[in-house]
Parts: sequence; structure tokens; C-alpha cells
Amino acid sequence: MKAPSKSTKRKRYVIVGTGGRSFMFADALLNRYKSTCALVAICDLNPQRMEYNNHRYKEECNAGPIRMYAAADFDVMLRKEKPHTVIVTTMDRTHHDYIIRAMEADCDVITEKPMTTDEKKCRSILETVKRTGRDLKVAFNYRYAPARSLVKKLLMEGEIGEVTSVHFEWLLDTRHGADYFRRWHRDKRNSGGLMVHKATHHFDLVNWWLGSEPEVVFGLGSLAFYGRANGERLGNYHPYPRSTDNPAAQGDPFALNLHSDENLQGLYFDAEKADGYIRDQNVFGDGISIEDTMNVLVGYKNGTQMSYTLTAYSPWEGLRIAFNGTKGRIELEQLETSYISAGNSHIGDGITQSQRLTVFPHWEKPRHITIPEGKGGHGGGDLPLLENLFAVNPPADPLGRAAGAYDGAMSILTGIAANRSFATGQAVRIAELQAFPNGTNA
Repeated sequence: MKAPSKSTKRKRYVIVGTGGRSFMFADALLNRYKSTCALVAICDLNPQRMEYNNHRYKEECNAGPIRMYAAADFDVMLRKEKPHTVIVTTMDRTHHDYIIRAMEADCDVITEKPMTTDEKKCRSILETVKRTGRDLKVAFNYRYAPARSLVKKLLMEGEIGEVTSVHFEWLLDTRHGADYFRRWHRDKRNSGGLMVHKATHHFDLVNWWLGSEPEVVFGLGSLAFYGRANGERLGNYHPYPRSTDNPAAQGDPFALNLHSDENLQGLYFDAEKADGYIRDQNVFGDGISIEDTMNVLVGYKNGTQMSYTLTAYSPWEGLRIAFNGTKGRIELEQLETSYISAGNSHIGDGITQSQRLTVFPHWEKPRHITIPEGKGGHGGGDLPLLENLFAVNPPADPLGRAAGAYDGAMSILTGIAANRSFATGQAVRIAELQAFPNGTNA
């Protein structure tokens, strides 16, 4: 199939995967960028979920209905709709399949993070990029948040000299963090665990901040809080497989009621009969194969060392990061609003409540740096990400925040190596993963 001419007035997009994260992209295409972009079709395993999204497009975007295609008809959709770009927001373990098929059909691709979940799928994607010459963008919104962009600027300007070490702590609370243990993410085969699904954001930030790449990884990870054994040990276990409409879930602060939110009801509860997906599983139930307590050491090609911690059951949500350099230290602390992923566009997910950025030069008084206000979710990162993806002439970006296939690969490889280290107890070199065509990372 030949791609449509670049001179076409409105660029054509399709979305595959219409769960919670997809609405941010659809909303942008149907509202802010509708004069130059057209969402022409959506594709999903679940017809009820697509119907609900079409209802939202009408009610919230005054648009639609958008043509719907079953997942089995993905290739049919590409032939009929002739999109310029395919947006992939499916379950993580299927990203590679849709990315590859889209590029082989002469389409460019925007994919949600993580780009994929293991080194073999990563290599297949990179081989396809090289063979087809198509463009692949990874939606790393965290790069665009004002505080994190400001950190990049300070480091680029040499504010603390050469960065020698990084200490990075990310905390997920018992609302947002627990949500990964209710959903398909709880099975590592689907998500790669939090080291891949969630920490890909964090590892990408460090790669970008440092202008370097991971070389060797060692990690320890365990399921120390969630899961049935821990629930029984800590007195948190309630005997129910799923919580909605279940009397056994009464009084459990970890129980999720899918009737409590219109989008949870429409996207998941009402759609269960079509595919059997249960969105509100017991976080202290059986069948969880991902970790909730993770500590990782990373050595980078430029000589920087990092210690990284991810905890999924904290009383508060946010991050603390410190950069030690030859001329001083930079510290960033951010407290974020916790949320349950329910497809609420970019309005309320992960809004920053408070933040502090401080430079500690050698021999001088520390300086608190004013952080520009960022509007919208994920620390103010969603809106500028969408502008970069969909604006005809996005603003110049001297910080280099746009992320492609290579960035997507380098971000997940830290987490993939960490997972291997969890399993073997050994340090893992990124080169050993052979995630690049011909065994190289060139």
C-alpha cells in the first residue's frame, strides 16, 4: 500500500487499542488539531469499548462516529483507510505486532510506552524501522514536564559540571500503585513488570538527562506487599476475585468499584461480556507475577552511576532525584496527585501538587530554581507532547525532547536487563541482550 501524499490537507490517523490511554490522543485529534488532523478509524478486540469511545467522542468532542474495526481486521483497516500514522495504545505485549504491521504497510507509527516488552520484540521493531524507513515515535510525555525540562537545561549548561552519580527514587502510592495489580499489568507476560511498563519513563529520562546510554545493570526485585501471601501475612487479604458488586470487598480500602466512575463503567464493566477482561481484580489475590519493590544499579557509557528505587505501595506519590557532579549537586522533588487510569484525557492524571528544584554549587549557597507552571497531566507533560506529535509546525526544541525508536529501545533495555538480573542474581550487560539488528546498537 502506498502512503497518501504528504500534501494531503488533513493528515489521517487511526488508533489501535481503545482503553484508557487512547482518549488523550483521540481528544487531541478531534479537538485541538482537528483542522490539520483527522481520526478516521479505531480498532480494538472489544466492540463494546469502541462503541463507548464513540459515545465519548460525540459527547466530549462533538465528533464522530468514527469507523470501527475489529482487531482481526487491522490490516483491512490500513488498506481501506490509508492512514499516514497509526497510534498504538494496546496491551504492552502486543505493541510490536501492530508497530511492525503498520510500518510494513507504509505507515508511520506513534506508540505508547513501553515500545515493547522484551529484547526479541525490540530487535524485530528496529529491524523493521531499518528495512521500511518509516518513522516511529514513542510518547514519552515525562520529558516535556517543565521541571524535568529545566533539569535538562541546567545539566546541558554545565551547572554542576560532569555528572558522576544519580540517585532516583520513584514512589507509587496505594491508589495508583495498587492499580497495576488489579489490571492486566499484574502478569509480567503482558507488561514486562513495572521495570518495563512504568520505569521505562524513568530510565528514558535519565538517558536523556545524561545524554548517555545504559551499559550494565544489576537489580533486586520482589513482591513484598501485594499478592495473596503478603495479604494474609499482613492482614490485608479479603476473599474475593474481583471487587465490584461483591459483598466480600466491603471495607477493603484497596477494592475498586467500577460503578464509581462513568469511564470505568463504560470502558470496562459494560465491556466485560465481549472479551472477559476483569479490570478490578483483588490486589491481594493469586496470579500476580510482577514485583512491587525494586532496586537497581546502572552503569552508563559515559561513566555515570545510578541507584534507582521503585516502590508501588507508598503513602504518597512522586519522585526524588539527585544529581552529583564535579561542581555541585541538583535535587528535584515532586509530589503528584494520585489517580486511577480511566481514560480521563490529559486533565487530571498525575498533576503536580508541589515541587522543589535546588542547585547546590560547591562553596556557594544553594539556589532554589523557579519552575514554570505546567498545565495538565503528568507534570504538565501531556499537552506539549501532543503539540510535538500533531502540530504542523511544532516549536523548536533545543532540549531534544522528541523520542524515536532508538530512545524507546534504550529505555526498555534497562528494565529488561533488571528483570533478568532479578531472576539470575547477576549483573547484566546491555550488549548481552542482543536487542539490536546484527547485535549492534548502531
